[in-house]
Amino acid sequence: MIKSMTGFGRYETVTDEYKISVEMKAVNHRYLDLSVKMPKKFNFFEAGIRNLLKNYIQRGKVDVFISYEDYTENKLCLKYNSALAAEYMDYFAKMEAEFGIQNDIKVSALAKCPEVLTMDEVPEDEDQMWKLLSETIEEAAKRFVETRITEGETLKNDLLKKLGLMNDLLDFIEERSPRILMEYRAKLEDKVKELLAGASIDEGRIATEVTIFADKICVDEETVRLRSHIDNTRTELEAGGSVGRKLDFIAQEMNREANTILSKANDLEISDKAITLKTEIEKVREQIQNIE
Repeated sequence: MIKSMTGFGRYETVTDEYKISVEMKAVNHRYLDLSVKMPKKFNFFEAGIRNLLKNYIQRGKVDVFISYEDYTENKLCLKYNSALAAEYMDYFAKMEAEFGIQNDIKVSALAKCPEVLTMDEVPEDEDQMWKLLSETIEEAAKRFVETRITEGETLKNDLLKKLGLMNDLLDFIEERSPRILMEYRAKLEDKVKELLAGASIDEGRIATEVTIFADKICVDEETVRLRSHIDNTRTELEAGGSVGRKLDFIAQEMNREANTILSKANDLEISDKAITLKTEIEKVREQIQNIE
């Protein structure tokens, strides 16, 4: 299948604790250019995010926006530093012995000593967070690809129609070319007869002039090559995949052949068709720029 390089995809995962939203949009680009905007807490996952997206996207300038909402209160846990508490108690005992005073420390007093009891945030489960994040990104990427495929099919059908029109134009040029020679020969003979005023005509000389003229206007090679390029383009479109770069190269070759046909044209009708042919090729090139 053919994919367009423009696309859009969005998906969000909501749990009792989190809401993760991923939005993706893309425009044309020669290569893959990923721009990921996300909360700082996801920076650790950036390499994984990029590798994941490369499974779905080959070309295009893609902007990825990731947002995160935490529905829980600050997750705090109480930590008890037993080693520090024991050290406090040792010093209290030493103070009792040194100063001869009663050691009246109770648990409530010990708990108030600095760093014996502390409040810390519960650490995030990175594996679980990555699971939620990666699943959300994948779903957004699938929807993103679906829009690319839909638009890609539209591009493909439009290109196939243009290729058909180009073949019709070549049919006219190939049919018209032999008649140009016949018309040229007839005009040449009439001109010679007029100049010679009834004298015999040198058929050999006429044939030589016609041959030289035929060589100048002959576009057989160009039309054959152009038809081959059209067939190759159609084949690549039907095969699908990431064929944008290859099709762009083929379109350049088609334009080169059309230019040669136009430069050789010595007939108003062929010139007109050759100009139309170049116009269609340019339209094809513009459309190909949108293909991944």
